[in-house]
Amino acid sequence: MLRSKIVLEILEEYEKLQNQAKEMQKERQREVYNKIPRLREIDEKIKKLGVEMAMAVVNGSNYQEVINQTREKITSLRIEKGELLSLHKVPLDFLEIKYICSKCNDTGFIGNQKCSCFKQKLIDKLYQQSNLKEIIKRENFDTFNISYYSSEIYPDEKISPRKNMERIFTSCLNFVNNFDLTEDNLFFYGSSGLGKTFLSHCIAKDLLDRGKVVIYQTAPNLMDIIKSAKYDENSNKEVLDDILDCDLLIIDDLGTEPNHTGYSQLELFNIINTRLLKNKKMVISTNLPLEDFDSIYAERIKSRILGSFILHKFIGEDIRLIKRRAGDK
Repeated sequence: MLRSKIVLEILEEYEKLQNQAKEMQKERQREVYNKIPRLREIDEKIKKLGVEMAMAVVNGSNYQEVINQTREKITSLRIEKGELLSLHKVPLDFLEIKYICSKCNDTGFIGNQKCSCFKQKLIDKLYQQSNLKEIIKRENFDTFNISYYSSEIYPDEKISPRKNMERIFTSCLNFVNNFDLTEDNLFFYGSSGLGKTFLSHCIAKDLLDRGKVVIYQTAPNLMDIIKSAKYDENSNKEVLDDILDCDLLIIDDLGTEPNHTGYSQLELFNIINTRLLKNKKMVISTNLPLEDFDSIYAERIKSRILGSFILHKFIGEDIRLIKRRAGDK
């Protein structure tokens, strides 16, 4: 539903662009006709000759000779028009419609294929609705820095944070590259400041650039949005469908909801379960250890996560502390 709504908005924008281009052409025509009245006569004569040529084809009698004669007259008039424009130092294309995109003439399509400008408009709108437009300029796969993770074996883990992160990073790349081919979902857990949110942003940017519909929300915001949509008469009801139907839903900071009532747990379960049934992808992150889930969330929520998500445990030292010591921003 969200994608259809965005596409419709884009098509309406193209219609406005075409209307604006035609109105600007008319304005330029009025300007030039006032300056060079003969041009109006020439354009009207060319239109009239075009109609006569079409009528000759319809009537069918000796139409080829009429067409040839008419074409000669039209060519002569166009030459005169060009000479007049040059004489008055008016660009030869001044009276033509000027579209923003010359490839598709502001229609969004070249034949049956979407023009590159349409694809860019789609990506721009997806960025805007994803809630991530600014931050993923800084946090993406290209800016990810593996050097912040130690190569020393981490206590009780039998693996170094760097090696662990290399595996997670590869898994995230595979998730993006095989997005339409698998049923994978990702669940990130571990202490704060280890890159869970950063990698969520990386995934979001790559999929947005591929024209996927991505919605990112923290768990508390998500619960507030759902509650408002259901009980506030002035809220946007369609947001519920968007949450369930978008290509990727990212739920960050699971466990930071102000309370874990039966209502919020029911809504969380419904979101996860419905999207799994629809084979809609999710990335969920939390600072909670897995063993704490039993005391906070219902068994059915934990069961859905453990059974339907690829689990990645983040280990190491808080990156923010490492950057602070190094004087990095």
